[in-house]
Amino acid sequence: MKAVVFCAALATFAVAPAFAQDLIARQGDDSVRLSEEACKSDLVLSRIETGTAGEYRAASAMFQGQRFQACWRMVGNAAYLVYEDGDQGIIPAHELKPELSA
Repeated sequence: MKAVVFCAALATFAVAPAFAQDLIARQGDDSVRLSEEACKSDLVLSRIETGTAGEYRAASAMFQGQRFQACWRMVGNAAYLVYEDGDQGIIPAHELKPELSA
């Protein structure tokens, strides 16, 4: 379900693989936040192929009022996410926007 909601947001990271602030994809009240920090969630990392774990960065998502931890990496023009509950998703890079600072 999460994959369907945010399948367009990953492309932004492919265009700009290095960024100074978090990138966010939103759809209604749901959102995914991608960070440059290394993924540290043991639960998510246990779901990722061992040889690629170092490529993943930290992410979090809010879906239907529930918060999920995730990890992500760029694959082509999209961010590929693995969530703590085992779901996976992709977000096209053009859907990712820099976090707005107040």
